[in-house]
Amino acid sequence: MDTVALGIPRVGATVTSAAAGHGSDAGERGNNPGLVDTFGRRARDLRISLTDRCNLRCTYCMPAEGLDWLPTDDLLTDDELIHLVGVAVRDLGIEEIRFTGGEPLLRKGIVDVVRRVGELRPRPEMSLTTNGIGFARRAADFVAAGLDRINISLDSLDADTFLRLTRRPRLTDVLDALAAAADAGLAPVKINTVLMRGVNDHEAADLLQFSVDHGYHLRFIEQMPLDAGHTWTRERMVTAEEIERTLAERFTLTPHPVARLGAPAELFDVDGGPATVGIIASVTRPFCGDCDRTRLTADGQVRTCLFSRSETDLRALVRGGAGDAEVADAWRIATWGKLPGHGINDPSFLQPDRPMSAIGG
Repeated sequence: MDTVALGIPRVGATVTSAAAGHGSDAGERGNNPGLVDTFGRRARDLRISLTDRCNLRCTYCMPAEGLDWLPTDDLLTDDELIHLVGVAVRDLGIEEIRFTGGEPLLRKGIVDVVRRVGELRPRPEMSLTTNGIGFARRAADFVAAGLDRINISLDSLDADTFLRLTRRPRLTDVLDALAAAADAGLAPVKINTVLMRGVNDHEAADLLQFSVDHGYHLRFIEQMPLDAGHTWTRERMVTAEEIERTLAERFTLTPHPVARLGAPAELFDVDGGPATVGIIASVTRPFCGDCDRTRLTADGQVRTCLFSRSETDLRALVRGGAGDAEVADAWRIATWGKLPGHGINDPSFLQPDRPMSAIGG
């Protein structure tokens, strides 16, 4: 299940061993109680997949007929989820939580999950990545529960193109969700966009103009090899360089002055600011060396990278009666073995068995 990974992470001075193996000896990790790896990176951002189900069928993600969803009994219960997040926040130094899917709004009781995570101390920042369908009528509930930020996927402003991409006629729902999020005070409202060659790549500048006009923060994301059908090809992917070149035909882009740190998006000021646009170039400009993320799937598996080909089963520990210390140490050991990079650009790269919808963004 192992894969070759590329990248040149920065080596942190606090890490006592640079061995690439899965060191289980706490002495190798030093006295740092957080989630550190052998390359000096520390995970502070936890991405939680609440469900693998989705109500869209985006062509770059899953087939028209959908997928075989996880059995209900395999999913973490709300109590199990809150338990694991509590360990992450109290014992492992997690500072940010992002709820993802599949489509997280399909998780029954999601608003209460957000509320309960917000009651943890120290309180983590909480954000949500969603396709927006059904969010407009629940925006106020999410704000009352403590949600801090939101990312809403929007790949086209044209109803026909939206239908072609998502196989569902729901563009109006997404636009309503964006407006409702802004009205509810979830600023800045961010838009996630994947461009597909020959489908919606001609809309890049229009999407940016729409975002600037409405005060939204647009993030273009290079299509990654995480589709269920394994049909991704480099030739069909619209690259960051192409996106910049297209946007430059209408806008002046200058590098944003604020340091990027571990953020996945490379930011540019638009026409001198204050509006910005981000490009997440996971394939052509990997940022693995600054990665500060860890992931928890809907069925309780820890993944140290989107492209991991191995997982650590925390659900079994919790259901087996393991204490918080044992759960925390299992998470630390998994992180200690994190590979230096995802290896997409290596000839030996193998796409993970799970698609994006089952991993979480």
